[in-house]
Amino acid sequence: MQVSGKSAIVVGGASGMGRATAEALAAAGARVAVLDRPGSDGPAVARELDATFVACDVADFAGAEQAIATAVEALGGLHIAVNTAGGGIAMRTLSRNGPHDLDAYRSVIDLNLVGTFNLNRLQASHMAENMPDDDERGVIVNTSSIAAFEGQIGQVAYSAAKAGIAGMALVMARDLGSLGIRVVAIAPSLFATGATAKFSAEAAKPMLAGAAFPQRMGRPSEYAKLALAIIDNPMLNGQCLRLDAGQRFGPR
Repeated sequence: MQVSGKSAIVVGGASGMGRATAEALAAAGARVAVLDRPGSDGPAVARELDATFVACDVADFAGAEQAIATAVEALGGLHIAVNTAGGGIAMRTLSRNGPHDLDAYRSVIDLNLVGTFNLNRLQASHMAENMPDDDERGVIVNTSSIAAFEGQIGQVAYSAAKAGIAGMALVMARDLGSLGIRVVAIAPSLFATGATAKFSAEAAKPMLAGAAFPQRMGRPSEYAKLALAIIDNPMLNGQCLRLDAGQRFGPR
């Protein structure tokens, strides 16, 4: 799908990989809506990009539906959706404090997996209304994690949620294929975002030792490059692509 002239939503677009993707889409000529939590840098990012900002809490499912509708109305349609919002906790299945807190587990699943599916079903509904462009009506890019495949100790909730996002890609692509809508997930390793800002270069070094090359954190712009390559290439569909410099995690 050609990006120029298309309407794009980036959920989690106020920072990190989402912001880099919003910037790349705007630079490529897309009309962009930045969706992020109230109180985020979203309004400033939107002004910088001549984009639209809509407040959106992914864990508020009804609110997210209204936010997407508002963004689509402002853009005049929806062709591209990139979803990067999410987060996790560190908690073992069983620790000295007892079993994993069930509410905490559910909150991680709701934020990452249920929240992403909720966005996808709504985004696809809007995309289905498009006139096809070379038989294509839309592209959805979701964010998984390499923790989906090799989560570390304490990541049971996060790994399960991200594995669900990876697992949805093929089934959802099959569900939406007759409508000309593609679905691809990206599974990044450690990236230099707000979530990893607390790590000094020295503290991060052991975590990156399992990477083949380069042995550094990924850059948000590198996520954005892959997202735009997915949008551009119609043969990329129904899969989860690792973006990890050959990184393999140990148990810790």
